[in-house]
Amino acid sequence: MRGPFMILNTPFTSTGEVDWDDLARETLFVDRSGCAGVVWPQGSSGVATLTKAERLRGMELLASTLKGKTSTLVLGVQGKDTAEMVEYATRATALGTGAMIAMPPTTGTSMDDYRSYFRALAAIATVPVIIQTSGGAPNLPPTTELIISLAREFPHLAYVKEESDPLLPRMRAELAARPAMKGIFGASFGTGWLYEMRLGLDGIITGMGMYADLMARMWALHERGQHDAVRDAYARFLLMRNLNEAIPGADLYVMKMRGLFKTTVRRTSAPTANAPAKLTEFKPSAVELAEIEHRFAALNQYLLS
Repeated sequence: MRGPFMILNTPFTSTGEVDWDDLARETLFVDRSGCAGVVWPQGSSGVATLTKAERLRGMELLASTLKGKTSTLVLGVQGKDTAEMVEYATRATALGTGAMIAMPPTTGTSMDDYRSYFRALAAIATVPVIIQTSGGAPNLPPTTELIISLAREFPHLAYVKEESDPLLPRMRAELAARPAMKGIFGASFGTGWLYEMRLGLDGIITGMGMYADLMARMWALHERGQHDAVRDAYARFLLMRNLNEAIPGADLYVMKMRGLFKTTVRRTSAPTANAPAKLTEFKPSAVELAEIEHRFAALNQYLLS
């Protein structure tokens, strides 16, 4: 459980259905890139816009797609409450997932609620479980004290995807809790990964599947102690992250440009019995497209051919 774990973006057809062929293609690309794991569905997957049936079907698709492959399958099993989480975790266990990841429950109101929820998950899981510190109740991230105490109580819960403020003090507290803490991962779209690698974190869990080969290459260079090369590759990566701030949707367009997705359609709401999902689609102007391609060209030496 070390290295880059890519959270898959969920692809959609032009009419807003999940494109299962593209999801499988993205999964295989991440594996072929040499990443440590494939993660789905989390925030970068648009999990809040997926139906229960879609989540279950996607879990099955990933389990079959990654069978016999190198990357670890990490299934997201969070739910709004313990009962919903248990249903997803039970299914993930039956599918033979290599690990699980879970946000805290959105209905939780205290650390005690979170503790009960993660204890229930620990009772089901027999594989490593990653606690994600974001995505729970508003303004209520799990404390580092809770995370560390759960790791000591349940060794298979000794993994964290840390992306809550104050970020670096939290990471340092978790690093200081080794060996009880077995895996400490950064996130936040990789915007702090260079520093986090040098601090001694175990990798990253992030929705950067369009750059999976770049992320795998940076980790390999880091493991070999080639820190100047990591710095160069990371600087080039930040050109794209910065661009996505200026041109929202640029990362998604890279998915299409690299032949992974057919569309740049995104859902902004989940479909219901009474209404279809609300959709957006990114269509770059000629100026925007030229800037995306200009910056992406700087990555070529670090990408799969």
